[in-house]
Parts: sequence; C-alpha cells; structure tokens
Amino acid sequence: MTDSTRTDFDQYAKDWATRARDASRVLAVARGEQKNAWLHRSAELLRTRTSTILEANAKDIEAAPGYGLTDAQVDRLRLDQTRIEGIASALEEIALLPDPIGEIFDSNSRPNGLLVTRVRVPLGVVFFIFESRPNVTADAAAICVKSGNAVILRGGKEAFHSNQAMHQLLAEALEDVGLPRDAVQLVDTTDREAVGSFLRLRDLIDVTIPRGGKGLIERVAKDAVMPVIKHYDGNCHVYVDAFADPEMATRIVVNSKTHRPGVCNAAESLLIHRTVAAKLLPGIASALKEKGVELRCCPESRELIPDSVAATDEDFRTEFLDLIMSVKVVDDVEQAIAHINEYGSHHTDAIVTRDLPTATRFSASVDSAAVHINTSTRFNDGGEYGLGAEIGISTDKFHARGPCGLRELTSYKYIVHGSGQIR
Repeated sequence: MTDSTRTDFDQYAKDWATRARDASRVLAVARGEQKNAWLHRSAELLRTRTSTILEANAKDIEAAPGYGLTDAQVDRLRLDQTRIEGIASALEEIALLPDPIGEIFDSNSRPNGLLVTRVRVPLGVVFFIFESRPNVTADAAAICVKSGNAVILRGGKEAFHSNQAMHQLLAEALEDVGLPRDAVQLVDTTDREAVGSFLRLRDLIDVTIPRGGKGLIERVAKDAVMPVIKHYDGNCHVYVDAFADPEMATRIVVNSKTHRPGVCNAAESLLIHRTVAAKLLPGIASALKEKGVELRCCPESRELIPDSVAATDEDFRTEFLDLIMSVKVVDDVEQAIAHINEYGSHHTDAIVTRDLPTATRFSASVDSAAVHINTSTRFNDGGEYGLGAEIGISTDKFHARGPCGLRELTSYKYIVHGSGQIR
C-alpha cells in the first residue's frame, strides 16, 4: 500500500466515524418510542421489499463459488422469504424489549443525604465487522440503535450486495422516524486496508466487535487501539455422561451438530463416558451419519465406529463449521472437563446426564461463556435467551460474556443527587 492510499483510507475512515459520533449524541438522548418506531418501520420495509433483497442476495449466491465458500457457508449467506420474515420479526421483538438507556440499576443513600445512583448509558460508536451473514446487518443495527449507539457496519465481500440492500432500507427508516441516517453506516469498500484505518480511531470509535473467522478476530484484536469485544470461534462440545438418557442424548447430539452446522453454536466434538460408549455410541453415530456427518474418532471410538476417520490432535481443536465431528471416549466427567477446557474455545458446551451432582460439577468447572445441561448447544443465542437478536457471542470475560444483547452494549455513569452538601 502506498502512503497516499493509506492517507486516503485514514481520511475516509475519519469522515465516517465523525458522522457516526455526531449521530451517537442524538441517539443517546432519543426517546425509546422513536427508536421502536424505527424498528417497526424497518420491519415493514423488509417485508415490502423482500424481492429487492432476494435479487441482491442472488448475486452474492452466484458469486459464492468464486470465494471458495463451503456448502455450510453458502447456507449462512442465503436468504429466502422465510429468513427475511425471521429478520423482520426479530426487529419487532427487539422493539418489545425494555429500553436499557436511563435505567437506574443501583442506588444508595449516604449518611450525609447524598443519593448515589448508577444509570445505564450507551457505549457511543460501535465498529462492527462481520462475515457472510446478511441477516446480521439488521440484527447488529437493531441492537446498537435500541441501546443508543451509532454503528459502522463492515460486512464481508461475500455478502456485499445483500448488505447494501439491507442497509438502504435501514437508513431510509431512520430518516422516516426523524433519527440521523448516519446512526447506521455500511462501509462501502471491501478493501481490507480500510479496516485498519477504522481500528486506529480511538477518539471516535468506542468499541470494535469482530464477528467471523479466527483470522479476522486475531487481526482485529492485534490492530485495534480501542476496546474489542471478541467473538472467537465456536469449538463446542456435547458430553454424554454415564447417566445420560440414551434417546435424549441422541437427539441433543444430532441437533447440536446438524441443525445448522455452519454457525458458531453448532457442536464440533462429541465426548462420551467409557461405561456407556459401547451401548450408545454406535446408535448416535448412525443417526449422525444419516444426516451426512463425517466422524473423526479417537482409537477407542473407532473400534465402535469402524468406518470413521482417525482423529488428529488438530481435529479436536477445530471449528469445522461443516458436517464433520470429532469423537472421543473419556474416563469420567473430570476427563471431559479437562478436554473441553484444553481444546475448546470457551463458547458453548453441553452435558447430557440425569445425575445432578455430575451436572453441577460440569457446569461449575467448564470455563465457557455458556454451559447447557440436557439441551442443545444451538440454544446459545440472544433470541433464545430472551435478549432479542444479539450482536455476537463473546468468549471474553470483560466487558461482556455470552450473547451480547442490549445491556451488553451499555456502560454506566454515576449520577449523584444532593441538597447543597459540601465536603
């Protein structure tokens, strides 16, 4: 990159972020009714312009082979009438959620008569980078605006046309309800160098949230000068315990792996207790194979699944995002916990068991953002948790962990009421 190109991108990013900062100040004091009106107007436009969005999405689907996308990745990219309706419904669900801005969530009266309160406020400007999922354009914008934040969206080139069509109606809806159009911006260049210019704008961008592959997350975490809420890969596990209900175990494993294999909360690894492996594993493997899953197995599990592939150490560390699953037989819940904490990505891990002490031990010791007991990993989702659509699932411990909904995009300030006290 030449110095002039770098300068051009720096000015480009600064212009966009400055407009976002100005818009964020309007959003910070916008009424909840106005933000909800935008959500409803956006949902209306999604439904009335479905054909326009599908035409744009068709261009992205046609170009997908040229980007080397897998079938699972193409599925994440694809929109249809049902998925667009789901996006519109998600916006309406967010409108029903309480507005977090201005919420007093802590207060105390001091002996000198001061009333000390903590009040939720927006973070300010969010720079959100994501890959290959056009529905995220609407989800992220909705969560940011509802929580009083302006957002600069930078989608992947694979979804360029879909993102543009989605953004156009979101921006139009902002103007329709009297909010600044710059509250939701979509970066209109796919050049990766532009991202670096945004990541250097500490004074204008309050937080960056990358959502995509491990390479993207690592690059952003390395280059950003502002705080980053990281959405690392989802190497999720299901552990079938000695006390598992066989039918339940099969249902949960199959759903966790195959419901949508290309998403971050899909299970990538199956662990099973040695005492029930011979009894349960062949049936679970058969159900997975019926769904087209390739199994990569440890030596002991290969004896029970002869037509499986031998697993490497790297397989146990991999987020496949495809119909591939690693399998390992473990001695007990302690070995399962140790394996997950060593090989997992601290995203979502599940146990299937009828034994409460074992479930309690697992949930306390697995160091993940979400631990599920007797249910699919696929439920780690903002909508399923009752947060509305999420902007990502953080595997960090600061400042947010798990699905990031409205409250996770806020900070707080102290507001102190007095009656003339001096110190």
